[in-house]
Amino acid sequence: MCRCSWVTKEPIYIEYHDKVWGRAVFDEYELFEKLCLDGQQAGLSWLTVLKKQESYRLAYDNFDPYKIALYDQEKVERLLNDKGIIRNRLKIESIIRNAKGFIAIKEQGLDFSEFLWGFVDGKQIVNQWSREEQLPTETEASRNMSKALKKLGFNFVGPTICYAFMQAVGMVNDHRVDCLAYQASILKKD
Repeated sequence: MCRCSWVTKEPIYIEYHDKVWGRAVFDEYELFEKLCLDGQQAGLSWLTVLKKQESYRLAYDNFDPYKIALYDQEKVERLLNDKGIIRNRLKIESIIRNAKGFIAIKEQGLDFSEFLWGFVDGKQIVNQWSREEQLPTETEASRNMSKALKKLGFNFVGPTICYAFMQAVGMVNDHRVDCLAYQASILKKD
């Protein structure tokens, strides 16, 4: 057994691959955090964001969307000076927009987790790839998720980011079949 070839020798990356990536997440606040962090990755490696995850939690009130939605320009300026996060105005403002989108979903009486998992009919898609080259960068489900999120005011949620998010939170199991995490990432039926 081996690991997916995208994993480096960095211990934090190995831990993430083995115990987090591809494992089903249903908590709506954890999903919100992950979606925001995936948007921060745009143009960068996931390892860059992963190393800053704790700093992001501190900077963004533990990803509480109700607190983030109230951020003003003074808070944005403080975030632009926070060396623990990616200091890009558009990315900082995207998390604020996404928090407002999260609240808009809640105000419609929807659970954010059910909303997101609805794009895969509430069931994990288990692929059987033998090589990473077989993995798509986006799918119809990620395109539909992207459109729906953008309509609600989210940004940095293009189809490729949405697909990476779906992989990370276990909506899609894209570990290679010979990967040591493949079986462990399959969502067990009750």
